[in-house]
Amino acid sequence: MAENAPTNTPARQVWHNLSGEAALAAQESSSQGLSSTEARTRLERYGPNKLQQQQARPWYKRLLDQFNNILIVILLVAAVASLLLGHTLDAGAILGVVIIIALIGFIQEGKAEQALNSIRNMLSPQANVLRDGKRTTIPAEELVPGDIVMVESGDRVPADLRLIETHRFRTEEAALTGESEPVSKSTEPVAEDADLAERSAMAYASTIVVQGNAKGLVVETASHTEIGKISELLRGVEQLKTPLLQQLDRAGRVLAVFILGAAALTALLGMLIHDQPAGEMFMAAVGLAVAAIPEGLPAIVTIGLALGVQAMARRNAIVRRLPAVETLGSISTIFSDKTGTLTRNEMTAQAIWLADQEYHIDGVGFAPEGEFHLRSDNPDATLRELNLDDHPALAHFLKVGVLCNDAELAREDERYRIHGDPTEGALVVAAGKACLDTAHLRQQHKRLDTIPFESERKYMATMHDLEGKQHLVVKGAPDRLLEMCHKVWTADGDAELDTALWESRIQALSSRGLRVLAIAEKEAEHIDELEDHHAEEGLRLLGIVGLLDPPREEVILAVKQCFEAGIRPVMITGDHATTALAIARQLGFRHTDKALTGREIEAMSDAELEQIILDIDVFARASPEHKLRLVKAMQARGGICSMTGDGVNDGPALKRADVGVAMGIQGTEAAKDAAEMVLADDNFATIVSAIEEGRKVYDNIRKTITFILPTNGAQGLAIMLAVLAGSSLPVTPLQALWVNMVVAVTLGLALAFEQGEHNLMQRPPRDPRAPLLDLFLLWRVVFVSILLLAGVFGIFAWILDQGGSEALARAGSVNMLVTGSAAYLINSRFLINSTLSMNGIFGSRPVWITIGLIMLLQAAFTYLPFMQYIFGSAALGLTHWLVIVLASVAIFLIVEFEKWVWRRRSDN
Repeated sequence: MAENAPTNTPARQVWHNLSGEAALAAQESSSQGLSSTEARTRLERYGPNKLQQQQARPWYKRLLDQFNNILIVILLVAAVASLLLGHTLDAGAILGVVIIIALIGFIQEGKAEQALNSIRNMLSPQANVLRDGKRTTIPAEELVPGDIVMVESGDRVPADLRLIETHRFRTEEAALTGESEPVSKSTEPVAEDADLAERSAMAYASTIVVQGNAKGLVVETASHTEIGKISELLRGVEQLKTPLLQQLDRAGRVLAVFILGAAALTALLGMLIHDQPAGEMFMAAVGLAVAAIPEGLPAIVTIGLALGVQAMARRNAIVRRLPAVETLGSISTIFSDKTGTLTRNEMTAQAIWLADQEYHIDGVGFAPEGEFHLRSDNPDATLRELNLDDHPALAHFLKVGVLCNDAELAREDERYRIHGDPTEGALVVAAGKACLDTAHLRQQHKRLDTIPFESERKYMATMHDLEGKQHLVVKGAPDRLLEMCHKVWTADGDAELDTALWESRIQALSSRGLRVLAIAEKEAEHIDELEDHHAEEGLRLLGIVGLLDPPREEVILAVKQCFEAGIRPVMITGDHATTALAIARQLGFRHTDKALTGREIEAMSDAELEQIILDIDVFARASPEHKLRLVKAMQARGGICSMTGDGVNDGPALKRADVGVAMGIQGTEAAKDAAEMVLADDNFATIVSAIEEGRKVYDNIRKTITFILPTNGAQGLAIMLAVLAGSSLPVTPLQALWVNMVVAVTLGLALAFEQGEHNLMQRPPRDPRAPLLDLFLLWRVVFVSILLLAGVFGIFAWILDQGGSEALARAGSVNMLVTGSAAYLINSRFLINSTLSMNGIFGSRPVWITIGLIMLLQAAFTYLPFMQYIFGSAALGLTHWLVIVLASVAIFLIVEFEKWVWRRRSDN
């Protein structure tokens, strides 16, 4: 279904049975597409090209799911048992707390689903479309029947298309037809009763283009597409059941068994040793279970993860699979593409080398403004501006560079933009600087056929009428074209190709940090349809062009941060090794004395690659297939790695990597589907920011767990010791419930908002095999539990010794427990580092807001008559509060001393 139902729908047609011309006529369109005005009219008529989001679980199911937790089940059983024993107030309070905790999880899960839906929207695909006869990029949901769409390898088809032009075009339709192999497409109509899998003239929405390119007429959108009919949506963000939450579930089951065993044993010993009534001991066991169970912990951890995902999205890192949040903190190696990720992706032609002359081009960026100069061997010589009419070889080179090219230059919002590949765009801009009209050239020299660029092939070929003859023009990697060329075009005619000379020229341009492309051609009078072998035989080299893509300034800082954080950045690029090394040196990479090429990778065994993987930071002339081997080699050495990718062939490497990172701007939909994270800005620095955010999220979850468990531990121990000693309980089950509830919904939330510690990115990556609660944190939980226990018993005994009632003593115990927990909350801001500073104590607004809130709740607990009646408390005096505050400060200082001891041990 369309999310906004259209007011009208297109007439149903058997599109695959119509010719391309008939389909265009039926949609009242043309090969130049629709006008912007007509497109807006049709959008209003047909509605957006958007499938309805998968129906969310009904609210009541989400609410019931909150009770699917063994700790909550124990509390519900305790409530029922209390009710049967006549303890109505206890039963009501237990049930009330359970409902409150369930509501917290219910509300938070709803917010998380909303956040993930917004992330889905951020990942909605774009479409390349002809509007007003010009190629432009629009959100796919704005497509309407009659639009002309261009798709190429790696794209997801944005609507059902009747193909009107194809070039070796194949799509992956497994999600739609079950066909496991890619399907070849053509423009020829097929039989009306042809099966869906046999409709070769159609490309269907949500299928993936695996080879070639095509131009198609949009014939169906939204719910009228084939994929819409069967409700097969783009797979979005996965459910919030991460390994961390699974680990917490397992810990909950172990904790439940331990708590139930301790409660039963305590009740049994109370009856045997002190001859206490069974009903009273049962309620004591219930109280112990209620006190020891951290009811709010799952909800708080979920909140921490959701906040982390939202924070990453604000920093342009869109997490599609939440386990990536945890894994990010363990990343030790970042395999990164160069172009657009480490660099600005603003390719600009800077130098052109023809047979006997090098030319320099002024200006950077996409504006067609700048001058051509002859480049002299004398560095002190003044560059001379050129009249292009006097340099026909240069003019011809620029012309064929525009023809063997799919990019278009457009001026939008007072800025020049490239629609298409930035590398191709650089050639269009260079031609513009020479006052060549791209549209006129392409109109004058129609493209007759094409072989689209593929990473395995490393070149693109097109066929045109040039100078009255049919010519084949090839553009691609210079080393690949040198293999394919045997001649070079000079002013005096064709000459033998001096491979060593051209290799030295490529080396010279690459050493200046320029990416190099080569262009070649040949006459092709007797070729009716292009095949690969046609482009690889008998070519003559026209020249090479050096393209500048400057490093991003923020990446230089990000690389430095990586080294400080124990993370190793590694560059993988299709560029020449010398170019890649030059860029790597500018960025501050460490191992820049040698680059490993794709050919060298292919010549190595897996064992050999594993041996050198830690010593090479630059991999050049590498294909997407090489990325997979590099990931495997790094993982074999124990590394946890992320891998960036943008192409359809990057999918295996992205899936194999611990965190696959797809490019949001230049990336194909196939790459985004395979990745755990998508970069909205295609920036390497964003990966580093996401790692920092991931470390912070994991840190905060550990802090939250370490903070909450001692409160439960102290309460449970207090009840256990009181029963075993035969004395009155310092905290009743009802009061324990109150403490758990207010601590969970106030103090427990504060640490989820904590900023990262100052040394967060100076630590080594986290070992992913390390337990969530290691020996240090277990020690901290036990240590603080004992401190709080001492405070609770101390206040309880002191008030009784002063002649106070049990109600007053219990009010003191509860307030001691809560106030001591508030003091420990400040300790917990830093697990090891000291909080004995203005920033440590007062540096977090959420911490002090929650402390203020919990003290208001405790004032109500202590002084409001109806609260005193419900919880059996009494009003404390000023002296009582003074002692409680002093005891809380003592707990804070003792924990700080314990942290100081840990730091001393770590330093030694």
